[in-house]
Amino acid sequence: MAGQPAVFADELRLGLPGRVRRVWAPRGAKVRQRVQLREEWRSLALAVDPRAATLAWRWLPSLKKEAVGAWTGAGVATVVWDGAPSHRAKAARAAGPALVVQPPAAPQLNPAERGFQELRRAVEGLVYATLADEVAAVERT
Repeated sequence: MAGQPAVFADELRLGLPGRVRRVWAPRGAKVRQRVQLREEWRSLALAVDPRAATLAWRWLPSLKKEAVGAWTGAGVATVVWDGAPSHRAKAARAAGPALVVQPPAAPQLNPAERGFQELRRAVEGLVYATLADEVAAVERT
């Protein structure tokens, strides 16, 4: 399948409640962070093609087989994923391109994880009025 890309992909679950992040403060000072208590979620699927140096992303309603199917129409031949249970499911394997599973507990092997690290740094630790506001903050980043 020459010419068709092999991408490194993963998903990030974003939502309300927000995550509390570590912050710097003077010794002995009490740090208070606001936290959103509503339960709403969206999933961001990110694919990195290291040979072409490109990113592709899609918003998904859940982390089911739609995550693999998201890359089927993009002309992707192979998806390199971590060993999450949803990635090894029969429905995921039947949904689209060939899957390559990485060893467990090795996020440093997946360049998509570095992108998620930067997204989390930009949007976590803040309170958003709605899930759409958080999604807009991610898209601005």
